[in-house]
Amino acid sequence: MKNNTLFLLVVLLMLGISGKVDARDVTSFNDGWEFKKGPFSKDAMQSARKWNADWKEVTVPHTWNAEDMQKKVSAFYEGVGYYRKKCTFPESMKGKRVFLRFEGVGSCAEVYINGYLAGSHKGAYSAFVCEIGSQLKFGEENEIIVKADNTARPDVIPTNHILFGVYGGIYRPVWLVVTEPCSIVVNDCASSGVYITQKNVSKKSAEVAVKVKVDNATLAPVPLVLENAIYDGNGKLVKKHSQSFELTPQGVQDYSSQFRLNNPHLWQGREDPYLYKVVSRLMQNGRVLDEVVQPLGLRKYEVVAGKGFFLNGKKYPMYGVTRHQDWWELGSALTNKEHDFDLAQIMDIGATTVRFAHYQQSDYIYSRCDTLGLVIWAEIPFVNRVTGQEWDNAHQQMRELVRQSFNHPSIYVWGIHNEVYHPHGYTAALTQSIHDLCKLEDPDRYTVSVNGYGNADHPVNQNADIQGMNRYFGWYERKIQDIKPWIEKMEKEYPWQRLMLTEYGADANIAHQTEILGDALNWTSPFYPETFQTKTHEYQWSIIARHPYIVASYLWNMFDFAVPTSKRGSVDARNMKGMMTFDRKIKKDSYFWYKANWSEEPVLYLTQRRNALREKKETSITVYSNIGTPKVYLNGQELSGVRKGYTDVHYIFDKVLLNDGKNVLKAVVFHQGKEYTDEIEWTYNGECNREADFFEHKKEHGSW
Repeated sequence: MKNNTLFLLVVLLMLGISGKVDARDVTSFNDGWEFKKGPFSKDAMQSARKWNADWKEVTVPHTWNAEDMQKKVSAFYEGVGYYRKKCTFPESMKGKRVFLRFEGVGSCAEVYINGYLAGSHKGAYSAFVCEIGSQLKFGEENEIIVKADNTARPDVIPTNHILFGVYGGIYRPVWLVVTEPCSIVVNDCASSGVYITQKNVSKKSAEVAVKVKVDNATLAPVPLVLENAIYDGNGKLVKKHSQSFELTPQGVQDYSSQFRLNNPHLWQGREDPYLYKVVSRLMQNGRVLDEVVQPLGLRKYEVVAGKGFFLNGKKYPMYGVTRHQDWWELGSALTNKEHDFDLAQIMDIGATTVRFAHYQQSDYIYSRCDTLGLVIWAEIPFVNRVTGQEWDNAHQQMRELVRQSFNHPSIYVWGIHNEVYHPHGYTAALTQSIHDLCKLEDPDRYTVSVNGYGNADHPVNQNADIQGMNRYFGWYERKIQDIKPWIEKMEKEYPWQRLMLTEYGADANIAHQTEILGDALNWTSPFYPETFQTKTHEYQWSIIARHPYIVASYLWNMFDFAVPTSKRGSVDARNMKGMMTFDRKIKKDSYFWYKANWSEEPVLYLTQRRNALREKKETSITVYSNIGTPKVYLNGQELSGVRKGYTDVHYIFDKVLLNDGKNVLKAVVFHQGKEYTDEIEWTYNGECNREADFFEHKKEHGSW
């Protein structure tokens, strides 16, 4: 399969880009912008002199919160910012339809063309389209103004910046889309206008339906032909269907084609992410007026209570991570380079499924998951709190998510809410209503809602197909080991429930290290040792792995991220539950724990390399190895007495005596004719072996 070529087609054509001059024309609209950050007084808005002062050139994607949301608690700017661009549209565009497609503006936007309001949108994470042709002056200079406002509002989800910050600005790409008057719909919630459904998928056959929405911007009916064709991964035509009709100008019309594919090549996750493509062409007298290409991955998802997740009838391991999109000093204004890097780490750790939390993420990243074979969960930012005023906007954002992401084979579930409780009746009713909306828009996918309590009878639960629960045993509640009796209780009392453990873990500040650990840590303390995170994941993953009742689990989080309203673990504005640091430079010990358990790539890893100043002369050494039992050498001498830990990749050497001063540890495994090694260095100072002295020593040397 020519994955790279196919991937490029999919990414471009998710946006309706065909590259054909006689079809639609889609071009980047990211350069040439100027930016001005508020706040603005009424006088400044009305004064031409003040209005024209202090603009700076920027390139989209752009956010004004790239630093202030990440470095100091509650010191970020939330408010209005303006973007301005001047450009000339050629006379040849007259008679065409002209749109601007914004992939994401945080969080509310108004778009003005030559002083006229062309469109508005509420919601930071979904795309939206403005048709601008009627406001343009062709052959002359035009001024485009975008007003962005990331002020938290009670009627727009998320209604606050508590769980994560909503970065302000045009932080995702902008596209100029030009079509003929008759076209496949561009402004159907900024979707592709093409909706592909599949039924009765098996190795023997699959039924595929392609619905295309079209409209006519002229004043009279137009005779047209719609052609839908399916091509295999090598570009070979599989099947084609054409139909003729007169397209009237009265609203959007939709037309469908039905296909039956024999002996289809199935999309089998990471093992074989095979993609067909569906090409929809709108034609008149043999000329292509419009063309949109969408991916088709033939697959059947089943979530079976008590048994697990099944892909095309085969039990499929759901090794899950979660991902927030922001990066250190970039915020949410990312390019495909950053998205690709994140996905590379997720693939490297061995994950098979991703919860993209807590909002709709870039369509590019969903498209990449199609080609990589990651099974993904997409959700809207209905989180943390309710106000009673977000009902309409929550429905709007879910409708946009479903329509914009409808054809991604990687998506198996729509996420409705995360940890929203009060008032119970309102939250339950809103969840039920959004679930119904999902089933109306897309009957073939699951829905899920997430609760932070372990009680399945909580009033906001059981209003979606799947019940997710976030549990942080040992961190926010009880002890690390309490995950086991909780799962066993759920298995016994709710055997019928499709249950997923949708967040678990602990924070880890890599500057905080200790080998003196208990079974719980008070998260309100300033000390967040990485070693406690490691201990939490070692034990809790071993329990999850032995309980298929947990249909899928999602560790929180793949990467550290910004939380601009709180200080945690001696760091401002940071959640440090990631397997990697916010700047993506350091992989924590927990990263290698999961890679050893999940990945087929060779792993040999000595833990606690950053816990280099040791408290105890007699200590333990832990090695992760998925390539066999390691030999470990301390200062050149081989250690004996290795034992297995929680899983088959977990090796522990107990009662190891360190020398005073420098100690060199080396792990060695010979596997399939190759030698693998890992080496770290520890220091033991006898005068620092008492706990009180030790912490003073670490403070003095900058380790705490």
